[in-house]
Amino acid sequence: VQLQASGGGLVQAGGSLRLSCAASGRTFSSSAMAWFRQAPGKEREFVGTIGGNGRGTYYADSVKGRFTISRDNAKKTMYLQMNSLKSEDTAVYYCAASERVTAITRVLYDYWGQGTLVTVSS
Repeated sequence: VQLQASGGGLVQAGGSLRLSCAASGRTFSSSAMAWFRQAPGKEREFVGTIGGNGRGTYYADSVKGRFTISRDNAKKTMYLQMNSLKSEDTAVYYCAASERVTAITRVLYDYWGQGTLVTVSS
């Protein structure tokens, strides 16, 4: 499985950005997919996940109501729509895929993309 994250960039606080994660190499629709992020000097943290086989989404409290994860199984692509961005959202964002249908914790994710940098200026 290969994952390719894209869409990062520089945005002003209060703005929006959409990240994409393109997958290849295996069945996509049954896999839980997730976004994680890592700010400078900090641990990688969970942002949100979308389950496989039509399962729902789950978000970290810090992004709930501002970020939305979706997926297009025909295109094997997952998206992260980020609205009302804050300076504390600045981080490298990673997409990940799991062999499981649902997964929340980092250790349950088997495949990782290379990351895309999001910088929010205040």
